[in-house]
Amino acid sequence: MKNESLPVMNIGLIGHVDHGKTTLTSALSGKWTDTHSEELKRRITIKLGYADIEIRKDAKNNFTNKEKVDGKKTELIRKISLVDAPGHETLMAVMISGAAIMDGAILMVAANEVCPQPQTREHLTVLKILGIKNIIIVQNKVDLITEKEAKKHYKQVEKFVTNTLGFEVPIIPMSAQKGANLDILIEAIEEFMPTPKEKEKADSSFIIARSFDINKPGTKIEKLTGGILGGTITGGTFKIGQEIEISPGFKTENKGIATWTPVKTKIKNIVAGKKSISEKGPGGSVAIETELDPSQTKTDSLVGNVIGNPGKTPEIIYNLKIETHLFDKVLGAKEDLQIEEIKVNEPLVLNIGTATTWGLVNQIGNTTVINLKRAISANLGAKIAISRKFGSRWHLIGWGEIK
Repeated sequence: MKNESLPVMNIGLIGHVDHGKTTLTSALSGKWTDTHSEELKRRITIKLGYADIEIRKDAKNNFTNKEKVDGKKTELIRKISLVDAPGHETLMAVMISGAAIMDGAILMVAANEVCPQPQTREHLTVLKILGIKNIIIVQNKVDLITEKEAKKHYKQVEKFVTNTLGFEVPIIPMSAQKGANLDILIEAIEEFMPTPKEKEKADSSFIIARSFDINKPGTKIEKLTGGILGGTITGGTFKIGQEIEISPGFKTENKGIATWTPVKTKIKNIVAGKKSISEKGPGGSVAIETELDPSQTKTDSLVGNVIGNPGKTPEIIYNLKIETHLFDKVLGAKEDLQIEEIKVNEPLVLNIGTATTWGLVNQIGNTTVINLKRAISANLGAKIAISRKFGSRWHLIGWGEIK
């Protein structure tokens, strides 16, 4: 079911801390995504921020995001959901989770800093690992430097991107704060980021990127809204009244042994593009109201779970078997850190889809086996980001594929 007023894809805004991601989101959508109190305090994006943008054309066939230009209504081409991911190095796990639901990405690079910065390199590598090829580079803050400096920096960015990806992508100089070249960026999004081919005939699949309770303290029981699950539909369709299964579900412990059990519930409401709708297929960011007790979904407690039809969700994995591919050096560190081979009993942090888990290496060889401390629900062949602790921080050291 097509509806041009609904978002049709997710585009991620990524890059090093303070390179202008949230400012650009605001310029494109009119919404400031740093709404978490701690984010406002620290001035960096901690949780994934979401905002919808509209790609429009005015009477002169120029691209814009405004409903009216010179008093005349503009034509809506399509809506897109922006995912504003954090750039701070200690929050890479959240960024990788965001990348898992991106159909394309805009990489922000500040023109007043040498390129690449640590997280710039790390973020672009994550896109390469996940196979995201629809990429636009924004050379931001060009208003803070001279034209000569901007051209020199542009060449730095061009060389870095081509060497990392192995192919060229558009690079757009602009000032997100002043809105300079915003129309050119919107045109580039329309040209280089096509709407993905929908997978409505596939099994229903939804990746949870946020979960929360929207009820205010003191709300009467009969007026409570059920637990909210936010994320994106990757296959099939979801409808109001449909029974769904959330996997791996909730954790229980018996004699010190942890197990996860999928939970079934029903969909009470679906919201996309600020509208309540009866059903939704793949594309864009979606919020689903369920019959779950809202206390079960608060504070992102179900992030990393997947939703599907009962009995059709991916296998729950406790012992993860992967084929690993390690980098030569740590990408996100300022210092030069060589990457050694993975060792037995080594703790690792792993990102699969929007799930972040950790575990101890049990076996190495052609495949690496990791005993997980938190079970995941994932399919064979899924890509995994692998992080190791260096000092007090975790850094991306490579990627793997579930076997």
